[in-house]
Amino acid sequence: MKTPGEVLREGELEKRSDSLFQLWKKKRGVLTPDRLRLFPAGPGARPKELRFHSILKVDCVERTGKYVYFTIVTTDRKEIDFRCAGESCWNAAITLALIDFQNRRALQDFRSRQERAAPAAPPEPWPARAP
Repeated sequence: MKTPGEVLREGELEKRSDSLFQLWKKKRGVLTPDRLRLFPAGPGARPKELRFHSILKVDCVERTGKYVYFTIVTTDRKEIDFRCAGESCWNAAITLALIDFQNRRALQDFRSRQERAAPAAPPEPWPARAP
């Protein structure tokens, strides 16, 4: 079983900014079993976190000569664009970690529903009275 703090992958990827010019900004990504953390290039800056419970899917994978482009779609339908070096396979690593997270969560939900639906043990019968 993977622990939440375990690092599955670490390295460089680029995120497209939300600004008017939509520039690509280099980030250091740290992928764990429950989130993707994005650290800015500058020292001391706080990382941004994309927790898997708020990610719907990894979509729009496109490969060009140098880069792989992909989009992370959040549960509120926000799209966040990324690109990485073709050989780094960040999109595949994030997709596999997301699927693993979703499977673990579905299993936990299933088990909790079973526990709630399990019938209570029948009460102990009353001891028979002596005639």
